[in-house]
Amino acid sequence: MNFTPAETRAVDEHHRNEKAQAIVRVSVATIAFVYINAANLFFDLGKDIYIKTASLFFCIIIFSSVILYIVTKFPKKSHIRLGFTMIHDYSAITYTMFYGGEKFLILYAILLWATVGNGIRFGTRYLLVAAIAALTSIAVNYLFNPYWRDHPFVTLTLTVTTIIVPAYIQVLILQRRLATEAAQAANIAKSKLLAQASHDLRQPIHAISLFTASLREAGLGKREADMVENIDRSLHSVSRLFRSLLDVSSLDSGAIQPRIEAVALGPLLADIVARNQKAAEWAGVELRLVKTRLTVLSDPSLLATMVQNLVSNALKYAPGRPVLVGCRRRGGRLSIEVHDCGKGIPKEHLPRIFDDFYRAIDRGHDIDGVGLGLSIVKRMAERLDLKVSVRSRPGSGTSMAIDGLGLTAAISGAHREAAPRIQTPLTGLRVLLVDDDEAVLRATTDLLQRWGCVVQPSRHLPADVAPCDFVITDFDLNSDATGADCIAAARRGGQKPAVIVLTGHDASRVRDQIPGGEDVPVLMKPVRPAELRSVMVSLVLARANRQMPASAPLTAAAARVDTPNNRSNAET
Repeated sequence: MNFTPAETRAVDEHHRNEKAQAIVRVSVATIAFVYINAANLFFDLGKDIYIKTASLFFCIIIFSSVILYIVTKFPKKSHIRLGFTMIHDYSAITYTMFYGGEKFLILYAILLWATVGNGIRFGTRYLLVAAIAALTSIAVNYLFNPYWRDHPFVTLTLTVTTIIVPAYIQVLILQRRLATEAAQAANIAKSKLLAQASHDLRQPIHAISLFTASLREAGLGKREADMVENIDRSLHSVSRLFRSLLDVSSLDSGAIQPRIEAVALGPLLADIVARNQKAAEWAGVELRLVKTRLTVLSDPSLLATMVQNLVSNALKYAPGRPVLVGCRRRGGRLSIEVHDCGKGIPKEHLPRIFDDFYRAIDRGHDIDGVGLGLSIVKRMAERLDLKVSVRSRPGSGTSMAIDGLGLTAAISGAHREAAPRIQTPLTGLRVLLVDDDEAVLRATTDLLQRWGCVVQPSRHLPADVAPCDFVITDFDLNSDATGADCIAAARRGGQKPAVIVLTGHDASRVRDQIPGGEDVPVLMKPVRPAELRSVMVSLVLARANRQMPASAPLTAAAARVDTPNNRSNAET
């Protein structure tokens, strides 16, 4: 059965509550057993009472231990199990108070604890059932225990307490629920606002990035080229900010759920290092990678984002110094580590560097960003059951690590020789380009044409789709149609064009709505031209290597293969 993220969290919380109650039950039964022995030692309970109560609580300890094992072993939510344990708890307390008389009146505290605990842990219905069970226990003792009948005001006091305390607890539960719902509604509203604002702002930034890429190839003078370079650098900073805002909103809303699979670390780390080489040049940093052939079990998207944020953080805080990315085995597990030789982090800042919007003060050095990168790493690590550690010495540098990755067998073919190089890989490719934003459409069209593509641009789902080799489409088209509809239209008649989807929203949500989405590249806006070209070239190479039937231009491009290369042709 598939659960929504909210349902999954509710089941997990129920299991944690039930397990906590089972642990407390064992502890309380043990304390009660010790109390019975101490009471018999100092007050002489009588042989009959002592044997019955001591034997009872010894059995309760055994039973409670079995329940704890069952709850731990079978975490599935079970109302029958909860009801059975409640009957057991109240029966044991009633029996002991009945036989023990005044010397066991103290067990009323456990009775009240059980009543309140059931309500707080499991909700209103369980609180009502528990309160009725507690009142029934008091009534049974009053009817059949001489001490209780001889002291009616004691019985009345306990009865009133059993009514008032759960009633007050119910009021507190209701207030907490209303406050929680209000907080959740505010959090959802915040997440929607961040996601929508991020998406709407990405569109013009994406268009500016594409226009800048075209401008760079227009034969500018040195001064103009430097200005374009500065514009591109600023756009890169804004792009990172938007990605951080979207990541935070997606994580806080529960929209991101891990998809665990085998991940080859070599290609993943190499791709991250390649994507950060331009930023490293701007910062005057020598970005190095220690190659690896290891494979781990993780979510490739979340893991890549975590490493990317650590690398970006190192580039910002260690300008002009080398940065090293690599892996290390630790006790049968694997760590991905990022080392820099920057100024380091003062000791007093270390406990807070993973907090939202917190940045260690670096006097004399203007740091861009808002302090969300490391907090996103921490959030994602929690989702993947990993840990993020940091070691830093002022003046010597900082080392950050993603710890706890599980090793697995290497992926078949993951480390084969790099694909052959294509001299002009995109020349002649027929591209269906769909984007509802006019500026983005014009900028992307101009860029693709500069790369030699034959472009069919459209702001909406075309009524007639000409044969094409590539479909590049925005997913959100501000109409009834989506990028998935564009892909379906292009695939009619048996065509199999390569597909790239662009979006400003959560990539995993978009991928779920695309038929065969696990094999479709989804690029987050704003997309850097080098990234777009790299993905297009990779798809051309993949088709050529698989020797799949293709249309004439794509086959012609793949035929121009001559020397090995590792995506170096992807540079703008």
